[in-house]
Amino acid sequence: MTSPPLRDRYAGLRADLCAASAAALLVLVAVLVGRHIQDTRRTLFVHWPPLFAEWDPHLGPGTPAAVLVAVAVVAYGPAVAARLPWRVLLLAAWATALAWTWSLALVDGWRRGVAGRLTTHNEYLTVIGRFHDLPAALRDFTHHIVSGSPGPWPAHVAGHPPAATVTFVLLDRAGLRGGGWAGAWCVTVGATACVAVLVAVRALADERLARRAAPFLVLAPAAVWVGASADGYFAAVAAWSVALLALAVTGRSAAWAAGSGLLYGLTCYLSYGLTLFALVGAAAVLVAGRRRPRPLPIVLFLAGLAVVPTVFTLAGFDWWEGYRLLVTRYYQGVGGIRPYGYWVWANLACTVLITGPATAAGLRRTGVSLARRRTVPRAESRLALLVAAALLALLVADLSGMSKAETERIWLPFAMWLLPACALLTRPRGWLTAQAALALLLNHLLLTGW
Repeated sequence: MTSPPLRDRYAGLRADLCAASAAALLVLVAVLVGRHIQDTRRTLFVHWPPLFAEWDPHLGPGTPAAVLVAVAVVAYGPAVAARLPWRVLLLAAWATALAWTWSLALVDGWRRGVAGRLTTHNEYLTVIGRFHDLPAALRDFTHHIVSGSPGPWPAHVAGHPPAATVTFVLLDRAGLRGGGWAGAWCVTVGATACVAVLVAVRALADERLARRAAPFLVLAPAAVWVGASADGYFAAVAAWSVALLALAVTGRSAAWAAGSGLLYGLTCYLSYGLTLFALVGAAAVLVAGRRRPRPLPIVLFLAGLAVVPTVFTLAGFDWWEGYRLLVTRYYQGVGGIRPYGYWVWANLACTVLITGPATAAGLRRTGVSLARRRTVPRAESRLALLVAAALLALLVADLSGMSKAETERIWLPFAMWLLPACALLTRPRGWLTAQAALALLLNHLLLTGW
């Protein structure tokens, strides 16, 4: 493929900078308007809108490591990602993502940044003792979702299907008790999401684009919230469901489809909203189907998909009833007070902050690739379709009104699939610098709530 003329390259860079500037302007407006609404009406229920965070400039034990990882990835990431053997690259990406996420979490210290995150009054670990009889707890789960019911669940337990809570119950029973182990689980598993996305991009687009995306997936500002929130763990499960499906439908092995279905079923029982990952999975099938339609993986996917819903249904949990009651609970609390007219666009400002300015520019290039799909390289067109599906899922979640605020955490699973758009950018080191600077500023100037 020949390089575009110099004039076209500079025009593309200017357009990228305009897209990044527009994203920055969106964040600025969300901050100013949000600050005014919160000061005058007190209806946002966040202290540093649009983020659930407080202004708290600070340094911590993770600061030196975070800066070191950022400098190393900016300086060497693109070159190393281009040269390492593929399997070594995947291992290196996971290790670097772990280092980046842990160092950012430890900027707030061990207790405040990791061990205490999942032990607050709204979190999962506060109800471990109520699951000593697991089958009985699952049968009784929906009876405690609505506020005013006997022993209502804390917000995060009520707001998710029981697989989220059961995960931490099983960790506790395995001897990995307390917030430290729970936080370590979320960070360790959550960091694998970048590997899953790389596997999918290579299978559905090509290896060159996956290698170009790798440093951006590793150095994502989203890592501020992956360490340590349960949504980082959810993001990894959802990502691997798509990755295994990508391997299956592109002919690696149809058996991967069963694993994909199993993980997608688990995803739906970790978070109601992540059923929208069906859009990303459908895009994977559509992209692969252009080359080789294969019905067997779909059959195996559906077989795997049936497992988790069957287990929970037989155990006594009704997913649809749980979701219906959650809607009631949501509007009983701050969800019924937070103004939709602000959050429907301010949520997108949160997305800018977790995906960074490079992703805003990458999404512009994604739109161009979709508009010119007959003239751009096929791999870029396939990548653009995958990213667009993730963006569509995010927008549906936004319009639903069930994600008003805190989307910097809630939308981590979708954010991971927007980041590959950065593979379409030129001058990766400059964009990586912007990504790292944003993450470091957010983590050192704000005390995030998750």
